[in-house]
Amino acid sequence: MAASEPKRIGVSIDLKPHAYDPAANPELFEGVLARRLVAFVIDVVIIAAPVAVAGLFVFLLGLLTFGLGWWLFWPLFGPGAIIWVLVYYGSTLGNPASATIGMRRMGLEMRTWYGAPSYFVLGAVHAIVFWITISALTPFILLVGFFNERHRLLHDIVLGTVIINSPERTAAARRAN
Repeated sequence: MAASEPKRIGVSIDLKPHAYDPAANPELFEGVLARRLVAFVIDVVIIAAPVAVAGLFVFLLGLLTFGLGWWLFWPLFGPGAIIWVLVYYGSTLGNPASATIGMRRMGLEMRTWYGAPSYFVLGAVHAIVFWITISALTPFILLVGFFNERHRLLHDIVLGTVIINSPERTAAARRAN
């Protein structure tokens, strides 16, 4: 190797093919967008309930302490709610079902684009990227799902995830067809 040539460091990239082909297995993606919306509503209710209870507790504490308890609202309530959301999404998407409670209820699961189950960090980052993209591009992240064959939303594409029907729902769809 000449002194002017770039040095090679021996790194290779192993690209994996997509594990889920909508042409070969359309039942994996059948009705995913509509059920995903319902699953999101279920998850928001599950997330909001403890946050509302904590907010009520801080409010009542403020009444009992003549306003001193309300000083806890911003330093504890805001970060506590964010931590709760990240733990909820990370632990539910990182469990063996790879689905939040709402997604399990609707027969959905999250996988990486190459077929691996989700894990805690991916679930937490999925929530962060979702809330950032929904804040900046509200209707557009939902429209992306109509224009790709796997019905992936913008944050799914960015993170390399795909939402598919659960094995039970997929088997039922295959029997029906």
